[in-house]
Amino acid sequence: MIQRIQSVFLLLLALAMLSVLFLPIWSKTDPSSQQTVVLTATSLSFANPSPNSVGSTTTWPIAALAAISAAVALFEIAQYRNRFNQLKLGMLNFLLIVGTIGAGFYYSGVGERMVNIKVPGAFEAGFYLPTLALLLNLLANRFIRRDEQLVRSMDRLR
Repeated sequence: MIQRIQSVFLLLLALAMLSVLFLPIWSKTDPSSQQTVVLTATSLSFANPSPNSVGSTTTWPIAALAAISAAVALFEIAQYRNRFNQLKLGMLNFLLIVGTIGAGFYYSGVGERMVNIKVPGAFEAGFYLPTLALLLNLLANRFIRRDEQLVRSMDRLR
């Protein structure tokens, strides 16, 4: 039932969360040593490591939360006949997206300590996409509720 507006929002949400898996989330460059730390959904590592640099850290919680959120959104589209189930899945997706944002903050804090502390890091496109997905999820839930209210009002008229 892709012609419903909430299905379009959920499809865009799934694409945004899948894009998080492939785009950098955060990066920081130390101007003195030219070391760059890059956070992606799967790792926190040096782009150009030096001999005394620490190894990479896996960041699988970000990737897992983003992938599960995209899968829940696609499953939610398929549940178009059961609006209450869609609303429950929307709440679950809200928690998963907030968890993705929180994990991104946590691992960016870990990355801050890996390189010169005085230089701030920069959030990349992969960090802002879950925020967009959060907005799309809220819009989809709003339109699902509106459909449910329309169905209830039609039932009263019968």
